[in-house]
Amino acid sequence: MQVGAEVMWSVIKSPFSTAMEEEESNSKNQRNYWLQDCVLSLSPTNDLMVIANEQKAVFLVSKWKHSDKGKEEMQYAVGWSGSLNVEEGECVSSVLCIPLASQKRSSTGRPDWTCIVVGFTSGYVRFYTESGVLLLAQLLNEDPVLQLKCRTYEIPRHPGVTEQNEELSILYPAAIVTIDGFSLFQSLRACRNQVARAAASGNENVQPPPLAYKKWGLQDVDTIVDHASIGIMTLCPFDQMKTASNIGGYNAAIKNSPPAMSQYVTVGANPFAGFFFALEGSSQPLLSHVALAVASKLTSALFNAASGWLGWKSKHEEEPVQKQKPKVEPATPLAVRFGLPDSRRHGERICLSPCNTLAAVTDEFGRVILLDVTRGLAVRMWKGYRDAEVGWIQTVEDLQERETEKMDSSPFGNAQGPSRVAQFLVIYAPRRGILEVWSTQQGPRVGAFNVGKYCRLLYPGYKIMGLNNVTSQGWQPQTYQICLVDPVSGIVKTVHVPFHLALSDKKSERAKDMHLVKKLNALLKAKTSDSGSMITFSNNSSKNNYFMLEFQKSSCSVCVFHYSRLHVQVQMQFYFSSELECVDEGLMQFCANKLKLLHLYELVSKLNSQSIQKETSPSDNDLAKLLRLEEKDFHRLETLLENYKKENTKTTTQLTDEKDDTLSVKMFLEYLEYEKDVITVKNMEDGEYVALGSFFFWKCLCGESSTEEMCHALESAGFSPQTLLSLLLNLWLSKEKDILDKPDSVSCLHTMLSLLSKMKVAIDESWDTQSVSPWWQQMRTACVQSENNGAALLSAHVGHSVTAQIIDSVTEKKFSKIVVGSDTESWEALSLDTEYWKLLLKQLEDCLILQTLLHSKVTKRTKRVSSLQTEPLGRLSVKKLLEAGKGGIADMVAKWVFKQGFSPIILNVAQYKNNTDSTEESVEVQNNLFLEEPESDTGLERILAYQQFPCSLEVDVVHAHCSWECVVQWNKDPEVTKFHLQGVVSVIVLGIALMMWNTFIVKRLSSATYLMDKVGKAPKDRLCRRDVGMSDTAMTAFLGCCSELLQTLLEADVTSDEMQAPVLDTEDAWVSVEGPVSIVELALEQKRIHYPLVEHQFVLCTILYAIMRLSLKSVKPLSLFDSKGKNAFFKDLTSIQLLPSGDMDPNMLSIRQQFLLKIVSAAVQTLCSSQKDKEVSEEELFPFEKGKNWPTLAADLAQYLQISEDLVRRHYVCELYSYGMDHLGEEAFLQVADKEVLASQLLVLAGQRLAFALLHGQIKEGMDFLTRLPPTLCTWLKAMDPQEIQNVEVPIATTAKLVSKVIEHLPENHGQYSLALNLIEAVEAIPATLVSI
Repeated sequence: MQVGAEVMWSVIKSPFSTAMEEEESNSKNQRNYWLQDCVLSLSPTNDLMVIANEQKAVFLVSKWKHSDKGKEEMQYAVGWSGSLNVEEGECVSSVLCIPLASQKRSSTGRPDWTCIVVGFTSGYVRFYTESGVLLLAQLLNEDPVLQLKCRTYEIPRHPGVTEQNEELSILYPAAIVTIDGFSLFQSLRACRNQVARAAASGNENVQPPPLAYKKWGLQDVDTIVDHASIGIMTLCPFDQMKTASNIGGYNAAIKNSPPAMSQYVTVGANPFAGFFFALEGSSQPLLSHVALAVASKLTSALFNAASGWLGWKSKHEEEPVQKQKPKVEPATPLAVRFGLPDSRRHGERICLSPCNTLAAVTDEFGRVILLDVTRGLAVRMWKGYRDAEVGWIQTVEDLQERETEKMDSSPFGNAQGPSRVAQFLVIYAPRRGILEVWSTQQGPRVGAFNVGKYCRLLYPGYKIMGLNNVTSQGWQPQTYQICLVDPVSGIVKTVHVPFHLALSDKKSERAKDMHLVKKLNALLKAKTSDSGSMITFSNNSSKNNYFMLEFQKSSCSVCVFHYSRLHVQVQMQFYFSSELECVDEGLMQFCANKLKLLHLYELVSKLNSQSIQKETSPSDNDLAKLLRLEEKDFHRLETLLENYKKENTKTTTQLTDEKDDTLSVKMFLEYLEYEKDVITVKNMEDGEYVALGSFFFWKCLCGESSTEEMCHALESAGFSPQTLLSLLLNLWLSKEKDILDKPDSVSCLHTMLSLLSKMKVAIDESWDTQSVSPWWQQMRTACVQSENNGAALLSAHVGHSVTAQIIDSVTEKKFSKIVVGSDTESWEALSLDTEYWKLLLKQLEDCLILQTLLHSKVTKRTKRVSSLQTEPLGRLSVKKLLEAGKGGIADMVAKWVFKQGFSPIILNVAQYKNNTDSTEESVEVQNNLFLEEPESDTGLERILAYQQFPCSLEVDVVHAHCSWECVVQWNKDPEVTKFHLQGVVSVIVLGIALMMWNTFIVKRLSSATYLMDKVGKAPKDRLCRRDVGMSDTAMTAFLGCCSELLQTLLEADVTSDEMQAPVLDTEDAWVSVEGPVSIVELALEQKRIHYPLVEHQFVLCTILYAIMRLSLKSVKPLSLFDSKGKNAFFKDLTSIQLLPSGDMDPNMLSIRQQFLLKIVSAAVQTLCSSQKDKEVSEEELFPFEKGKNWPTLAADLAQYLQISEDLVRRHYVCELYSYGMDHLGEEAFLQVADKEVLASQLLVLAGQRLAFALLHGQIKEGMDFLTRLPPTLCTWLKAMDPQEIQNVEVPIATTAKLVSKVIEHLPENHGQYSLALNLIEAVEAIPATLVSI
């Protein structure tokens, strides 16, 4: 048994002590007795405590704070304090803290907030928040509230048990009021929300929901002081007939089904214990409107003025408020069914057990009586407990510690049966200052503690309100069952009882073993050793397994400085046990194994502490000879590792706070097992495995400890060479940063690996050079799986060197007798292991170079960086590359290209640099690439990567993977990235584009189409995000990319017959790759597209892009197509669909024509707005996209939509002249076929310009000049409307030039030719002096 979870609340002690000292004497007993006079309640979740005395109360909240010892511990601090009385003369009589469950999905079943329920002597029951805000108040009876009790939901342990509802029960001197828990939970939540809204808005007139309750008037009882609500129960048929006979006699009628009843038990006088039964449905719940209390100015001022603890302001002002008491509903009479008649005995308290079958009752005679509430009998009595306080503890059995029993399989448990539950009665006797724990019903006392005479025992008997059979299973609330509050020390203690105490008696061997473990723990933790201390083991115990388990736990907790004491104690026990007749062999073996592990720990620690003289660092030539490398190859290895180290240190960090050669005894004993003279390592996490290897080998790898002595010690202790090799490799591969900084460690690893290889059973004696050794295969497997490529490459070189050394010695012994005196130094012994080492070295070198490339960064970053581009790339290993398939390497490079944010075309730079036969054309292309991509100065890693992977990183393959990676990342974040198809050959681009379309694009495109067709214009940002999943700007770019993608598909389909499919090769070192099919292979397997269908879809995408880019209105894109055209959209581009053909409906042609003219008008308007700021070149006519000429695109669309292209071009010219851009209009004039019609249209435009100049004051004395013109021309000019043109501020000379061009293209027989002549004469006749400035 243990008393734990001590919670400091010293902040409470001082104010109470000060207040009590002012009112009472200074005696110690009276000062410490203040808590007995208070009403106290602690929330089951241990986060809120309420202490009240008369009218005053304080709410304490738990907070984590630093104690005087520097440790984090929970303390209670004042959250709110003040007066709670509202009625004159009323005092607090009972308090409950009820946590309410959260209704949020993320925290279902967890406590949300705590409601404080306070009962007053006036009969009122009021509900408060943690901050003291009054939620609601209810006058349920005019008598004082005696007791508040709560019952929350519990999952029934067995089928058939009645599920109990939640309720709050309120006891009055002659009545019991029960409030349904569900109704109360909803009312409290609603009131809390309404009070929050009222406080925010200032409106106090809010109506709370009604509160449903039942009120029973208890009859035939003299005095009632406490009660217990047992809940709903159903009698068995026998009890039903017995009860009916007792009440109705022999002729009583019996119902077919037993009725459900609510049972209540009261304690008091006459009878001492009364049993009441209320039939369900006999009384309807009362609905009474509660009085909601909103924080008004008066109450707010009252609460804010109440400072200090429990009344400590001498005066406080209150305005008298005339209140009328609400109506009190009458109680339903309920007679006592039976009781325990004892006229002299008066009950004081009753406490119901968690299983609702037992109840503990205290009386004024100092007895504690155990009642069986089901049968109505007293089953046990304890004497000598005057003023006692009682509570219950329910303990669930831990199945892991339970011995296997033969039980019938149960659907509610595992094969061992369901967990059993034990109940213990806790009795606190304040007169004696003792806390006792008893096993019920007839069990012994299992624990007793001296706790003080002024404590309070708190047993809430409930948990969290608002749970049900679903929400209570997801998360188990952390609630206490019982606690003890000590006002002297200011500590709250919780009590925990092990389950096995319910099964044991005074002679329990298990209890003896447990006591023995505690004694051993105390002895080991003692600061001073006692040479006379001796522990006697229970050799005849049948439960030594428990002792061995606990002994292991205790021994693991011994620190480094005390492990020798454990050594001595175990030796003493062995000596003592050897003299006994009966010795437990299992216990002796267990202790012997632990002793041998401690001997090993002491020896390794001693070797690590002995410093040896370091040898001189080996030179580069020495290391090259050691690794059997040529000088050129060794320098190349150094360069690769230096580049890898430089890039790797930018992205990785390593904590070096802990020492690598130290390991606690606790960890050492937890990691290892000793059995049958063999030490094995348990299954551990990687960090723990490295820590153990560090303890053994790190000093040796640093050259600070003797390698030979360490290997000999570990081999003698019982380690297998395979285990030691695994520990060594894990340490080496995890300490990559330190190893690359210490070149000397390579020679130390070579020495240690040679020693391990010479151990027995390391290398099989039957191994020959033509078979694979499991020893070296274990090392190669570790290197293949490691993501630390630098350390793996070095270890592979060392392994290759040691393997070659051993093979040479074996070969020399084998052939020394055959070849005598010949020159064998130039011979190289061939073996299968050597070839595997060479293959692994090539793979590790490739992986190292690729990892260096992935960690390299460009020097400049000018574009916006996406959050996806900041995500770090994963680390590589040979195993990952072998399992990534043929496209794994190109896929990694594509991810790196996307992360850097530059164009994939820059990858061609490395290819050009790598090409030694550079022509003038290739040099020119290379220079252009450098000009376009200033980041290309970091191309060393890319050059090395191309040299290592000439097949996997072929340009077309890399571009294909880059395009696919781009669209994948775009799908994750459409706001920043865009997808494209750059640099991919036609054969591959067809498949890549089709895969993009089917996987990522078509769904979003259809959503965008239907949205734009629904709103009839370019949708706003909110609609785009809701329906398409991206902003309006991103959707515009998306539609443009879709148009380009389909156009690329059309072009690739035309040229695909001329292109040959690329040959997908793999480097020799990676021919064994396995995994998913590469993107390029999937692209080559795609079917050919249906050209007309792609063209049809391209037209739609272009229309959508134009609407979004030019912000067109009153346009429904799908209205431009007939039913056949609509049905063909968003289908598989390789399928054959029924497309529109033949003549189109004239109405639809009219709609299409208006749409194309809108495109041209909007494009010219955009061009005009851009020219007002600055002059632009003809290539930059449209600033929204370089190279995109919308009028030309509209003319191309006209061909698809069966509209005259010349009509669109004529409209374009007219719009240019309308905006006053005559110089561009003259260029566009040349592209028009029917110049006569265009000249007639421009004649009207010229007349509108002249009419504005004459009639609106641009020309001085314009009306006089107008009268001198021919009547026909004058009438025509007056009919012109200048408002139809966009720019009227055009010089007269420019207009004259326009009229001359019109006359040039009008035939003489044209009806307007004479009018044009008159117009040119009029324009030329205007003198320059009449033109206003």
